[in-house]
Order: sequence, then C-alpha cells, then structure tokens
Amino acid sequence: MLATPGALPDGPEWFFEVVWDGLRTLADVADGRVRLTSRSERDVTVGFPELADLPKIAPDVLLDGEVVLLENGVPSFGALSDRLHGPVSPRLAQLRPITFMVFDVLRLYGVPLLDRPLEERRGTLERLDLAAVPALSLSPTYTDGQALLEATRQRGMAGVVAKRRDAVYRPGAHGADWTKIVHRPTQACVVGGWRERGTGGRIGALLLGVPHGAGLRYVGRVDTGLVGEAMQRALQERLVPAERSPFAEPLSRPDAAGVRWCAPLAVVEVGHSGRDAGGRLRQVVFRGVRDDLDPEHVELDV
Repeated sequence: MLATPGALPDGPEWFFEVVWDGLRTLADVADGRVRLTSRSERDVTVGFPELADLPKIAPDVLLDGEVVLLENGVPSFGALSDRLHGPVSPRLAQLRPITFMVFDVLRLYGVPLLDRPLEERRGTLERLDLAAVPALSLSPTYTDGQALLEATRQRGMAGVVAKRRDAVYRPGAHGADWTKIVHRPTQACVVGGWRERGTGGRIGALLLGVPHGAGLRYVGRVDTGLVGEAMQRALQERLVPAERSPFAEPLSRPDAAGVRWCAPLAVVEVGHSGRDAGGRLRQVVFRGVRDDLDPEHVELDV
C-alpha cells in the first residue's frame, strides 16, 4: 500500500508517523527463511544481513516497513543507497548498521491480515517481540499531526504520513487512507543521457525522464559532479550507451548539447522544490541510485 501526497488531515480517525526516508521493504518469513523485497518486488535480502534473525519474531510473518540508515542522527537515503548495489558483508553491516522501522503486519502464522483495520493490525504488531532482533524498531505513532510535521521540519527529516485507523491494506495501491506530507518532494527518474564533467569521463549531470508512451518524458537534469567515487562508479556501471535519445520528444538545443545518450535502464532518485509550468523539476538534488526500482515502476509523483 502506497501513500498519496496531500494536505495534512485532522481528526480522531487518523494517526501519524514519520516518513522515514529509506527503502520500503516487505520482510517475508516462512519455513525459517527470510526474503526481503522492495516495492518493485526486487529481492534485496543480501543487502541487509542484520535481518537474518527475523524468524525469532515468528516462524511465519509478513512485515511492512522502511529500512533506514542514519547519517548525523537523521535517516539518509543517500547513505543507504550504497547498500543497494550488491551483497553486504556482516562486518560492513556492523560498521554502518541499518534499522528496519516496522509499521505494519500483513500475515501472521499463515493468517492474512490485509482486510483487518489498520488499528487492529497495529495492535497485533505491538504484541510481537520485535526486541528479539536488534535491527528492528517499531515505527512510533502520534495523534498530533501538526506538531509532528513541525518537529520533522526542525530536525531536517522528510515529513509525515497520516493513516486512517480503519483502513484495510491494499497491496500496491495508492489511496487517500494513507496521505503523505513531505517538506521536500522526491522523484524517482529514469536516466536517458549524461554529460561529462571535465575530460576524465566523470559524470557531471544526468538527464532525467519518466516513462511516457514508447519513450521518456523529459523532466530536467541533475548535477552529479560532486558525488563520491563509489557513486560515480555505480553510475558508470549502470549507464549503457545508446545511439539515439530515449526521450519521447526532441530536447531543446541547450538541453541536448554535449549529451551522451544511454538506454533507459538506470533509475535514480532526486529531491526537488516543485515543477515549473512545463512540468520540469526545479532545484534538483541527486539522492542516489534506485536499484530496487525497475524503469517500468517509475511514475510521476503528483
């Protein structure tokens, strides 16, 4: 179930949680095995060895939550993105441990809970012994959404999600029962081209799009010249050269100048301050590679 951007609701039928700015993850425990999947159903189990002990919670359980990694005391998707590029050793996991902020339970001991009200599912979740796995934490809930929104703003966090207490769980669906209010919007984008910075092959900017018909709808570009060497390598490994533009419409001469086209395969996430009248992202900031998303799962957030 996915949250829909909107205005902060009010009333006793709602409770509020922090938007954790991490990797949305389903943790499926069955037959003593753990499988972690992203919202595009990509298996990310090898990236989070800290969660190998999830069967201690229950031999059969399906948990929904957000994997986060703290940077300067605040969850950072950019810091977490290094975990999405392949297997992670237990030693590295110990040096920079993640936390799985659990906020829902969808199955327990073989019994599906999707049609139960959120308040009931939350009660079931709170009765589980989450403390048995150190990397687990129960996402707190609050009744004062406005106060939580201001607190997250002051701490530099992403924002707040409001959830109706009586909401059932609809897998993969957007709906007003979960409403997200963020301080700075983010957008997953498919990379359609890049520009070099200097003469050493360093990627200085990415041209961004979202799927639109048979190609990509151009939504702007983002500077990547100052990202670290590990992220530069990650980008270079994922940008497959192409002979022509993957964008559905011709780009303007300034936008297309000096661009090297690539196949629309790599997905990145950016922050922005809104869109202009033409639909382009404004004040775009690079956040990281999204190996957990396939291009066909990218859509324009509204």
